[in-house]
Amino acid sequence: MRTFIALNLPGRERRRIWDAAEPLRDQEVPVRWVEADNLHLTLKFLGEVRPEKLGDVEAIVRRIASSTEPLSLRLGGFGAFPTLRKPRVIWLGVDATPALRCLKQDLEWALAGRGFEAETRDFHPHLTLGRANTRVGEGPFRDLDSLVARLEFSGRVDFRSLDLMRSRLGREGARYTVVCAARFEGA
Repeated sequence: MRTFIALNLPGRERRRIWDAAEPLRDQEVPVRWVEADNLHLTLKFLGEVRPEKLGDVEAIVRRIASSTEPLSLRLGGFGAFPTLRKPRVIWLGVDATPALRCLKQDLEWALAGRGFEAETRDFHPHLTLGRANTRVGEGPFRDLDSLVARLEFSGRVDFRSLDLMRSRLGREGARYTVVCAARFEGA
């Protein structure tokens, strides 16, 4: 089963983000946009997890959530990886608070102890809004940086659970379902 661990946004916030990003979608750039219902903050992509290991992952998610207080995170600022002129991923930024960084590190350490490869790249929390077709070159994205500079979105979102997610890939894009939702309970 293809899985990842995430923080899911309330529906109202997903819709606000979707609406704020509409000028990006209107540009008709070669990007596969993430549907509003699929917007989330990925903390750890696990890839294919064998059924016999799923129980271990669920236990880790529950244990970490039980010792973590609910998170309130600021969202804002549009951008792209690696750059707006040649994007692979177009995103909305998430404030990298100490609490969020600690949660990410707790997951990395606990999962490394169960055989999952630890992430070595810097953690840049974001909500993926779309994935660009990288074979088209820079031309279609020429004006993206000036558009992004004019876009405004800010908000604060309260997250109450840590979610183990299943991802099913299809022609219409990925479909996500919650396998396990573990409520944050505090220290």
